[in-house]
Amino acid sequence: MKAGWRLFAGLAAFYAMMAVIYYWVGGEAVGITAIALSGGLAGLVAFYLWFTEKRLANVLPEDNKLGEIADAAGELGFYSPHSWWPLPVALSACAMGLGLLIGWWLTLIALGSLIISILGFVLEYEKPSASAH
Repeated sequence: MKAGWRLFAGLAAFYAMMAVIYYWVGGEAVGITAIALSGGLAGLVAFYLWFTEKRLANVLPEDNKLGEIADAAGELGFYSPHSWWPLPVALSACAMGLGLLIGWWLTLIALGSLIISILGFVLEYEKPSASAH
């Protein structure tokens, strides 16, 4: 999809332009923020597609007109079959959201819990180095 990153970069530029126009017309703060964040999201997707295309030497399997489905086969990544870490991540994120309604004390506790659970999730399969023992 050679046009993919260009499409999203154009969309990001469009949203940025619309946010400025909306600001000058007298739009309210929530609308300006939503349009600007939409532009940022489109920019993130554009960067990801550009970076992936550059890393794969500009040859994606879906760009080959004579390509077969098997051309895109291969390892997609490692997915943990029995990880419990998504549960504390989700519960901590929910507690953070509730903390915004209930009180800042709960938000701060949930933020600490969220950081710990994300670290556990990310580092679940890391092995300690031999020099640590």
